Amino acid sequence: MTRLLSGVALAAAALGAILFLPFPVLRVIACLVAALGAHEYLGIVDPDRRRLEAVPILILVVLVCWSFSDPGGQGQPVALGALSLLVLGVAWAGFEVAWRRFAVARVRARLLAPLYLGMPLGMLAAIQQEGGRIATLLVIAGIVVSDSAQYYSGRRFGRRPLAPTISPKKTIEGAVGGLVVGTIFMVMAGGWVFQGAQPGALALLGAMIVVLGICGDLFESRLKRAAGVKDSSGLIPGHGGILDRIDALLFAVPAYYLYLVS
Repeated sequence: MTRLLSGVALAAAALGAILFLPFPVLRVIACLVAALGAHEYLGIVDPDRRRLEAVPILILVVLVCWSFSDPGGQGQPVALGALSLLVLGVAWAGFEVAWRRFAVARVRARLLAPLYLGMPLGMLAAIQQEGGRIATLLVIAGIVVSDSAQYYSGRRFGRRPLAPTISPKKTIEGAVGGLVVGTIFMVMAGGWVFQGAQPGALALLGAMIVVLGICGDLFESRLKRAAGVKDSSGLIPGHGGILDRIDALLFAVPAYYLYLVS
């Protein structure tokens, strides 16, 4: 019951924010979610860090999210902002390796956070600015429909594990079911949202969203398994943490965004 209630509350909050909040507020919320997700991510990949050691990475994640969340001016602000933040990130990596004597692997894992969280969540906010509320809901609905189809297809037909060492419950049959249903959903719903879009292009988009969503799910599962944890945090009762809810979305959003602006 706790899982159901918190899931309904979370869905209602997300839907209300997308439908009714002005873009500047959504932009701030995207940065907040990115910071919370980055905090969980660092807790998984760098559990022995001191409290203040996470602050520079969290700041960089928020800056990247903010930069990518408003691509006005034909993408030039994003390009300049991303280049500046790349230089800042490289400089910080050099500082941590040379002066703080962090292992290169540790620095690499920490600096993945802006790319893993800041960029896609910023793009998710930019989708609302570029394509409107319905375009934002479409990519989220595509992930939800695909995940549901994977679950029920896997329960009904699942026999062969998809990635047994990472996520033993996922099956090839479930993935195929999610791919078929998710692609059909994108062709049908996308044809209504994007008037005049070619069905073939929408089918390819739907398939990419499903496949990338599965990759995002497996990526986070791999991180948690390596760290020996079940959930990224206990922030959402019955559901785990922020990362546990948006892992598929993080990988799928960039492809959807590129389709939208192309």
